Amino acid sequence: MMAKNPSIQDDFKKRFEAVAKQFRHLDSKDPSSWPLLPRFAVFALVAAACVVVLWFVWLSDVEEELVQAHAEELKLRDDYKAKLAKAVNLEALTKQREQVQQYVTQLEKQLPSKAEMDALLSDINQSGLGRSLQFELFRPGQVVVSDYYAELPIALRVTGRYHDMGAFASDIANLSRIVTLNNLDITVAKEGALTMNVTAKTFRYLDINEIDAQRKATAKPKK
Repeated sequence: MMAKNPSIQDDFKKRFEAVAKQFRHLDSKDPSSWPLLPRFAVFALVAAACVVVLWFVWLSDVEEELVQAHAEELKLRDDYKAKLAKAVNLEALTKQREQVQQYVTQLEKQLPSKAEMDALLSDINQSGLGRSLQFELFRPGQVVVSDYYAELPIALRVTGRYHDMGAFASDIANLSRIVTLNNLDITVAKEGALTMNVTAKTFRYLDINEIDAQRKATAKPKK
Protein backbone atom coordinates (compact mmCIF):
# COMPACT_ATOMS: atom_id res chain seq x y z
CA MET A 1 0.00 0.00 0.00
CA MET A 2 1.12 3.50 -0.76
CA ALA A 3 1.83 5.74 2.27
CA LYS A 4 -0.09 8.98 2.59
CA ASN A 5 1.77 12.15 1.76
CA PRO A 6 2.85 13.76 5.10
CA SER A 7 2.73 17.23 3.58
CA ILE A 8 -0.97 16.86 2.68
CA GLN A 9 -1.79 15.71 6.19
CA ASP A 10 0.13 18.58 7.74
CA ASP A 11 -1.58 21.09 5.46
CA PHE A 12 -5.07 19.74 6.33
CA LYS A 13 -4.21 19.78 10.03
CA LYS A 14 -3.03 23.39 9.82
CA ARG A 15 -6.20 24.45 8.02
CA PHE A 16 -8.42 22.68 10.58
CA GLU A 17 -6.49 24.29 13.44
CA ALA A 18 -6.88 27.68 11.82
CA VAL A 19 -10.62 27.20 11.48
CA ALA A 20 -11.01 25.84 15.00
CA LYS A 21 -8.94 28.71 16.39
CA GLN A 22 -11.52 31.21 15.07
CA PHE A 23 -14.24 29.55 17.18
CA ARG A 24 -12.22 29.66 20.43
CA HIS A 25 -12.55 32.30 23.14
CA LEU A 26 -15.50 34.02 21.45
CA ASP A 27 -17.09 36.86 23.38
CA SER A 28 -20.81 36.09 23.46
CA LYS A 29 -21.57 39.67 24.51
CA ASP A 30 -19.84 41.23 21.50
CA PRO A 31 -20.44 39.17 18.34
CA SER A 32 -19.06 42.05 16.25
CA SER A 33 -15.57 41.21 17.52
CA TRP A 34 -15.79 37.63 16.28
CA PRO A 35 -13.71 36.47 13.34
CA LEU A 36 -15.35 36.36 9.94
CA LEU A 37 -16.01 32.60 9.83
CA PRO A 38 -18.01 32.36 13.14
CA ARG A 39 -20.07 35.37 12.16
CA PHE A 40 -20.97 33.78 8.82
CA ALA A 41 -21.69 30.46 10.56
CA VAL A 42 -24.10 32.12 13.01
CA PHE A 43 -25.71 34.05 10.16
CA ALA A 44 -26.18 30.82 8.23
CA LEU A 45 -27.73 29.09 11.27
CA VAL A 46 -30.13 31.99 11.91
CA ALA A 47 -31.08 32.13 8.24
CA ALA A 48 -31.68 28.36 8.18
CA ALA A 49 -33.82 28.58 11.34
CA CYS A 50 -35.90 31.40 9.82
CA VAL A 51 -36.39 29.40 6.66
CA VAL A 52 -37.48 26.34 8.64
CA VAL A 53 -39.91 28.38 10.78
CA LEU A 54 -41.39 30.16 7.76
CA TRP A 55 -41.65 26.85 5.95
CA PHE A 56 -43.68 25.27 8.74
CA VAL A 57 -45.85 28.39 9.11
CA TRP A 58 -46.54 28.35 5.37
CA LEU A 59 -47.31 24.64 5.51
CA SER A 60 -49.81 25.18 8.36
CA ASP A 61 -51.63 27.84 6.29
CA VAL A 62 -51.66 25.52 3.31
CA GLU A 63 -53.00 22.70 5.47
CA GLU A 64 -55.82 24.93 6.77
CA GLU A 65 -56.69 25.97 3.23
CA LEU A 66 -56.63 22.31 2.21
CA VAL A 67 -59.07 21.40 5.02
CA GLN A 68 -61.40 24.24 4.01
CA ALA A 69 -61.19 23.23 0.37
CA HIS A 70 -61.99 19.63 1.30
CA ALA A 71 -65.03 20.74 3.34
CA GLU A 72 -66.17 22.94 0.45
CA GLU A 73 -65.75 20.00 -1.90
CA LEU A 74 -67.98 17.81 0.29
CA LYS A 75 -70.60 20.57 0.46
CA LEU A 76 -70.54 21.02 -3.31
CA ARG A 77 -70.89 17.27 -3.77
CA ASP A 78 -73.95 17.21 -1.51
CA ASP A 79 -75.45 20.17 -3.39
CA TYR A 80 -74.75 18.43 -6.66
CA LYS A 81 -76.40 15.21 -5.48
CA ALA A 82 -79.48 17.12 -4.25
CA LYS A 83 -79.79 19.06 -7.50
CA LEU A 84 -79.20 15.90 -9.50
CA ALA A 85 -82.00 14.14 -7.62
CA LYS A 86 -84.31 17.08 -8.33
CA ALA A 87 -83.30 17.07 -11.98
CA VAL A 88 -83.94 13.34 -12.25
CA ASN A 89 -87.35 13.70 -10.56
CA LEU A 90 -88.22 16.97 -12.29
CA GLU A 91 -90.92 15.43 -14.46
CA ALA A 92 -92.56 13.67 -11.51
CA LEU A 93 -92.35 16.84 -9.39
CA THR A 94 -93.91 18.85 -12.20
CA LYS A 95 -96.82 16.39 -12.41
CA GLN A 96 -97.29 16.54 -8.63
CA ARG A 97 -97.32 20.33 -8.77
CA GLU A 98 -99.98 20.24 -11.48
CA GLN A 99 -102.05 17.80 -9.41
CA VAL A 100 -101.79 20.06 -6.35
CA GLN A 101 -102.85 23.07 -8.43
CA GLN A 102 -105.83 21.15 -9.76
CA TYR A 103 -106.78 20.14 -6.22
CA VAL A 104 -106.52 23.73 -5.02
CA THR A 105 -108.64 24.86 -7.95
CA GLN A 106 -111.30 22.29 -7.04
CA LEU A 107 -111.32 23.52 -3.43
CA GLU A 108 -111.61 27.12 -4.59
CA LYS A 109 -114.63 26.16 -6.69
CA GLN A 110 -116.29 24.89 -3.53
CA LEU A 111 -115.98 28.34 -2.00
CA PRO A 112 -118.71 30.69 -3.18
CA SER A 113 -117.96 34.19 -4.29
CA LYS A 114 -119.39 37.25 -2.59
CA ALA A 115 -122.22 37.40 -5.13
CA GLU A 116 -123.11 33.72 -4.58
CA MET A 117 -123.50 33.92 -0.80
CA ASP A 118 -127.21 34.77 -0.93
CA ALA A 119 -127.87 31.72 -3.09
CA LEU A 120 -125.95 29.51 -0.67
CA LEU A 121 -127.93 30.81 2.31
CA SER A 122 -131.09 30.04 0.36
CA ASP A 123 -129.82 26.48 -0.30
CA ILE A 124 -129.27 25.94 3.43
CA ASN A 125 -132.77 27.18 4.17
CA GLN A 126 -134.33 25.02 1.46
CA SER A 127 -132.44 21.97 2.74
CA GLY A 128 -134.13 22.35 6.11
CA LEU A 129 -137.57 23.03 4.68
CA GLY A 130 -137.20 20.08 2.33
CA ARG A 131 -136.79 17.83 5.38
CA SER A 132 -139.93 19.24 7.06
CA LEU A 133 -137.96 21.15 9.68
CA GLN A 134 -139.31 24.33 11.17
CA PHE A 135 -136.81 27.20 11.38
CA GLU A 136 -137.10 29.13 14.62
CA LEU A 137 -133.80 30.96 14.05
CA PHE A 138 -131.78 31.72 10.94
CA ARG A 139 -129.33 34.49 11.80
CA PRO A 140 -126.10 35.13 9.83
CA GLY A 141 -123.33 36.43 12.08
CA GLN A 142 -120.37 38.72 11.64
CA VAL A 143 -118.07 37.86 8.74
CA VAL A 144 -114.55 36.86 9.82
CA VAL A 145 -112.00 37.77 7.16
CA SER A 146 -108.73 35.85 6.88
CA ASP A 147 -105.88 36.22 4.40
CA TYR A 148 -107.58 34.60 1.40
CA TYR A 149 -111.09 33.69 2.51
CA ALA A 150 -113.97 34.92 4.62
CA GLU A 151 -115.92 32.87 7.15
CA LEU A 152 -119.65 33.46 7.76
CA PRO A 153 -121.21 31.83 10.84
CA ILE A 154 -125.00 31.27 10.79
CA ALA A 155 -126.90 30.55 13.99
CA LEU A 156 -129.65 27.99 13.32
CA ARG A 157 -132.48 26.61 15.45
CA VAL A 158 -134.74 24.04 13.86
CA THR A 159 -137.50 21.83 15.22
CA GLY A 160 -138.49 18.45 13.86
CA ARG A 161 -137.94 14.74 14.04
CA TYR A 162 -134.58 13.12 14.72
CA HIS A 163 -134.28 11.37 11.35
CA ASP A 164 -135.22 14.56 9.52
CA MET A 165 -132.43 16.39 11.34
CA GLY A 166 -129.98 13.67 10.32
CA ALA A 167 -131.10 13.94 6.70
CA PHE A 168 -130.74 17.73 6.91
CA ALA A 169 -127.14 17.37 8.13
CA SER A 170 -126.45 14.95 5.27
CA ASP A 171 -127.92 17.40 2.74
CA ILE A 172 -125.71 20.18 4.10
CA ALA A 173 -122.63 17.95 3.74
CA ASN A 174 -123.57 17.19 0.12
CA LEU A 175 -123.94 20.80 -0.96
CA SER A 176 -121.65 21.85 -3.79
CA ARG A 177 -120.24 24.55 -1.51
CA ILE A 178 -118.40 23.99 1.76
CA VAL A 179 -120.68 24.28 4.80
CA THR A 180 -119.81 22.86 8.23
CA LEU A 181 -122.08 22.31 11.25
CA ASN A 182 -120.57 23.26 14.61
CA ASN A 183 -121.59 23.36 18.28
CA LEU A 184 -124.57 21.09 17.64
CA ASP A 185 -127.03 20.75 20.54
CA ILE A 186 -130.27 18.73 20.43
CA THR A 187 -132.96 19.01 23.10
CA VAL A 188 -136.48 17.62 23.50
CA ALA A 189 -139.26 20.02 22.49
CA LYS A 190 -143.02 19.78 22.82
CA GLU A 191 -145.03 16.77 21.68
CA GLY A 192 -141.97 14.54 21.21
CA ALA A 193 -140.29 16.82 18.68
CA LEU A 194 -136.63 17.79 18.94
CA THR A 195 -134.96 21.16 18.76
CA MET A 196 -131.50 21.47 17.30
CA ASN A 197 -129.29 24.50 17.90
CA VAL A 198 -126.30 24.55 15.62
CA THR A 199 -123.86 27.01 14.07
CA ALA A 200 -123.42 26.53 10.35
CA LYS A 201 -120.23 27.98 8.93
CA THR A 202 -119.76 28.69 5.27
CA PHE A 203 -116.74 30.12 3.55
CA ARG A 204 -116.15 32.26 0.51
CA TYR A 205 -113.01 33.35 -1.24
CA LEU A 206 -112.01 37.00 -1.34
CA ASP A 207 -111.88 38.88 -4.60
CA ILE A 208 -108.75 40.75 -5.67
CA ASN A 209 -109.86 44.06 -4.16
CA GLU A 210 -110.64 42.41 -0.82
CA ILE A 211 -107.29 40.62 -0.79
CA ASP A 212 -105.45 43.89 -1.44
CA ALA A 213 -107.43 45.63 1.30
CA GLN A 214 -106.68 42.78 3.72
CA ARG A 215 -102.96 42.92 2.95
CA LYS A 216 -102.88 46.68 3.45
CA ALA A 217 -104.72 46.35 6.74
CA THR A 218 -102.29 43.66 7.90
CA ALA A 219 -99.25 45.65 6.81
CA LYS A 220 -100.48 48.88 8.43
CA PRO A 221 -98.22 49.69 11.41
CA LYS A 222 -99.83 49.42 14.79
CA LYS A 223 -99.92 52.58 16.89
